Amino acid sequence: MRNLCSGFTLLEVMISLAIMAGVILTVLGSVNYQIGIIAGERDSTALTLLARTRMVELESAPAKGEGTFAPLHPEISWKADLMPADLPGLQKLVIKVKRVGDGREVALVRYLPK
Repeated sequence: MRNLCSGFTLLEVMISLAIMAGVILTVLGSVNYQIGIIAGERDSTALTLLARTRMVELESAPAKGEGTFAPLHPEISWKADLMPADLPGLQKLVIKVKRVGDGREVALVRYLPK
């Protein structure tokens, strides 16, 4: 009688499962990293758009001030500073938008005539 071995040994199955587990963990780590980058970029884009909105509002009547974007975004604050520029005849308008929870901040600078 012949002994026919068909199939895999337990050792072969365990090695292949270990390799697959390593591949899956690597892929999940990579996906998690990319999702974190996308979320950070989304937040930066939102803060930049809010800063640009405030900049447009303050360009017509530049002044110092601060506040929040309540009621839509009460967790986001803004601060505007008007200071002299290095070039004569110009003033520098700096708008900083900051999220209170994580401290993420975006600053925009615009040079305006005096």
